[in-house]
Amino acid sequence: MYLVEIRFECFADTTFSAVERAINGLVEAWRHNGQLLGREFPLVQHDAEFRLRAMCPEQDSLHSRFHSPWARQALAALTEAKLLQPRVKLLGRDINSEASAEQLPENWQLLYTTYVHSCSPLRDGDTLMPVPLYRLPNSFNGDHKALVKWQTEWQACDELQMAGSGAVEFAALGEIADHRSVLFRRGWDLRGRLEYLTGVPTYYYLYRVGGTSLAEERSRPCPRCGNPSWALEQPLHDLFAFQCEPCRLVSNLSWDLQNG
Repeated sequence: MYLVEIRFECFADTTFSAVERAINGLVEAWRHNGQLLGREFPLVQHDAEFRLRAMCPEQDSLHSRFHSPWARQALAALTEAKLLQPRVKLLGRDINSEASAEQLPENWQLLYTTYVHSCSPLRDGDTLMPVPLYRLPNSFNGDHKALVKWQTEWQACDELQMAGSGAVEFAALGEIADHRSVLFRRGWDLRGRLEYLTGVPTYYYLYRVGGTSLAEERSRPCPRCGNPSWALEQPLHDLFAFQCEPCRLVSNLSWDLQNG
């Protein structure tokens, strides 16, 4: 991922509320298309200029050829707030972040995220590298807002269950580990939509904890169809110990048993 500084210069008298509304609208449009990553974008004023820093998947993520219809509308709205078109300065690559896939997946891909990841939730199945969303056909209504929203909710549930917050922990865990949950069904539909749009087999990661023994865990069937032989001889990417092709599911060996 890359760190960029985005500058907005005023060309006439304006108000803070107008500037804030226009810039935040553009930032949200970029975020919902996967062009900006993360959820917080501090905005500072320097004389007649406003600046913010953000993370992008690639060096050219903010190029106009990737803009959604909503981003183009937001760019046009800058004029009403008396702002010139933004100038983008590439500050450099974040050495602590994951590099994005250079090519779109060809063999298979999957929806996978955790609360510590800020990159794209779509991964190349062969490399596990994140795939920039804006390089895909729009998933719904001109951008990828539905997919970004799903990722945000999945990460919130993951953080709650990792924190061990009593009743809230179990409710959050159910959303990411139960194939009957609302969050699973929403992500499952998005998975199917991506497979339809790209023509690439698209899998969904089902989180797994619990279990009583390694032997029982390795013999557990696919929770969605009951397939008894979805366990893999060798885990994929040292992470996914189960894969059900008909259900397009991958899952891990229970985290509670991996050190057993």
